[in-house]
Amino acid sequence: MKQHQTAVVLGAGAFGTSVAFVLAQNFQRVVIKVRSQDIYDEIKRGENTTYLPGQAIPPEIVPALTWEELHKLTQGEVELVVSGLPTSAIRPFFRENVAEIKRFLSKGIPFVSLAKGIDTETLELPDDMFADYLSEYEDQLTYLSGPSFAKEILDKQITLVSLAGRSRATLLKASEMLHTDFFKCFPTYDVKGVLLGGALKNVLAIAGGIIEGLGYNHNTRAAMITRGIVEMLRYGVVFNARPETFYGFSGMGDLILTSTGELSRNKQFGIEIAKGRKPEEIIRSTRSVVEGYKTTKAAFELAQKYEIRARLFQGMYMVLYKDMAPADLIGELMKMPAKFDGE
Repeated sequence: MKQHQTAVVLGAGAFGTSVAFVLAQNFQRVVIKVRSQDIYDEIKRGENTTYLPGQAIPPEIVPALTWEELHKLTQGEVELVVSGLPTSAIRPFFRENVAEIKRFLSKGIPFVSLAKGIDTETLELPDDMFADYLSEYEDQLTYLSGPSFAKEILDKQITLVSLAGRSRATLLKASEMLHTDFFKCFPTYDVKGVLLGGALKNVLAIAGGIIEGLGYNHNTRAAMITRGIVEMLRYGVVFNARPETFYGFSGMGDLILTSTGELSRNKQFGIEIAKGRKPEEIIRSTRSVVEGYKTTKAAFELAQKYEIRARLFQGMYMVLYKDMAPADLIGELMKMPAKFDGE
């Protein structure tokens, strides 16, 4: 007998669906709120064909197109809400649906966000964006990030991630609900560090794809990862994040996975950039969100605003937004004089 009754997942992208799969190990029912009829029909048939083709979805996972349908399916027994919304969708969704979310949170249940990005207009991280709409429930808000390809979660590959939040009780409760023999959350209070790591590593994953697409190999990728972490730490200083967080699951762990693994959308995006394709063309050709593209612009603007020395991140901005040739970026980086760190 499963210990928990019902969980709700907002959004049926690859990662949201994979976390729904994790929850289905512990919950009798997991309701995914979807936007489109085609995804609804696919999940009804037992597979999210658009985002996770060939991966079977257990019968405990059911879709809902409307809030009315969702409430009928949940029957007031919801114990956890997970937001699978990408960063760019948080504000549009909550402007229209905040009352529905508060309806759940008013009962004291935990809320888990899977967003990895930085708002390009306000330069805010997801916790600031959620706080704008759910300020009275901040102790119930948590943020999950770490090395976790959706397909491998559905294959029950061992996956370890970070779960950040303000409340010890909420973190322990949410971690328990998400715990299986193949998936485990490690709680932390460093919300900013976890969110920054999850966002910035996507930019470096694109860089990893560019490196591979240009024909460079392990030495070059290792150099990029090492320098990338150094620059991520500089962003962390601005947000008072803990340095050790960047060496954990949501920083170094996720960076290694997404800049080397073949399942990374951001890395594949970088490979296509190296071939000479334009970012807008690549994005138009897929329904999947390439978080690192918009995060690159936000990271550049943060570096300008706070005078962060981030040559790699600024170089990626020049490639993706100013038509700089990727090979020229590598050449420019190699010409820079070697300095002691901090100079």
